[in-house]
Amino acid sequence: MTRPPEAPRRVLLVTHFYPPHLGGIERVAEAQARRLAGLGLEVTVVTSGERTAETVENGVRIVRVRAWNGLESRFGVPFPLFGPGLARQMRRWARWADVVHVHDTFYPTSWAAARAARRAARPWLVTQHVDLVHHPSALVTAVQRAVYRLVGTRIWRGARAVFTLNARVADFVRGHGTAAELLRHLPNGVDTALYRPCRDGAERRATRAEFGLPPDRPLALFAGRLVPKKGYDIALAARERGTGFDLVLAGGGDASALPGGQGVHYVGALPPDRLARLYRACDMFVLPSVAEGFPLSVQEAMAAGLPVVTTPDPGYAPYGLDERRFVFAEREPEAVAAQLSRLAADASLRTEMAAYSARYARAAFCWDAHAEALAAAYEEACR
Repeated sequence: MTRPPEAPRRVLLVTHFYPPHLGGIERVAEAQARRLAGLGLEVTVVTSGERTAETVENGVRIVRVRAWNGLESRFGVPFPLFGPGLARQMRRWARWADVVHVHDTFYPTSWAAARAARRAARPWLVTQHVDLVHHPSALVTAVQRAVYRLVGTRIWRGARAVFTLNARVADFVRGHGTAAELLRHLPNGVDTALYRPCRDGAERRATRAEFGLPPDRPLALFAGRLVPKKGYDIALAARERGTGFDLVLAGGGDASALPGGQGVHYVGALPPDRLARLYRACDMFVLPSVAEGFPLSVQEAMAAGLPVVTTPDPGYAPYGLDERRFVFAEREPEAVAAQLSRLAADASLRTEMAAYSARYARAAFCWDAHAEALAAAYEEACR
């Protein structure tokens, strides 16, 4: 396909899931697509769906290719499986595009996109979100290692640029032989109009009533899937050992093992607008996850003006956080409980840390700057 040189760049954005499916990668991809379209680029997203369909949403063409997602519903593994329609759609849209942008290299969508881009002689770029995901199954871990070694390595090395969100992921990609000059640090953005601090006590009380939460108890929020990697079990154990606060859990997964009774409140998986309101209902944020670097939920919590307690991780190094106002606790229930109890008992410290979180998020997590950096990288790749 040819077009006049003055026409807008055509971008093929590829992700295994896309909203309304809930998850970090899909929310990042949606934010990128909307803002790139706002900059005047033509954007097509190819992703999975219950059936093959093509729609236009917020100026972005969404091509959903039929896939089976039973691995997630049955085993908690978000890995859609496709038929031959995926390769056909990728070939079609790679020929249409000027540049292809792949999210992660672990999924069949990424493999098909890189293959189609190579055949169509189109440059591709990669956003690598994670390194090896912690999982209790040795088989799942072995499969991850094999995929990244056999497929991920080829996609990274053939890319014009590989965007990473933190130092841990950059080291992971570099450790697979990717040239250092291909790596670019690019933080995700946050919608600071949606994820904003609570205005006053009246708004907080009303929001707590909406979710059925206690009106006068310090609340620590955990937002993430109920899987070991995210540390929801550590957050629960910290609640048992800590004092002066309740724990609120938001996220999908098997909630059957969650304890009932006083002090623990489970609200399920929430769409972004309701999750943003839940942040405003709470007093602090806890995420004792492993091998995540700087996850999107921590960025959202900071934008919402919450003090953060999370796990030390080398991935945070490029961000220059003030550790007096951003708490790292060892990934043990006792350590997490001690920090949450300290915050629950000290309202002035919570206020100080909340103000720091909100200031940092406004300065560092700008989606518009993120999209402009992507557009510049696309232009460079096309040249």
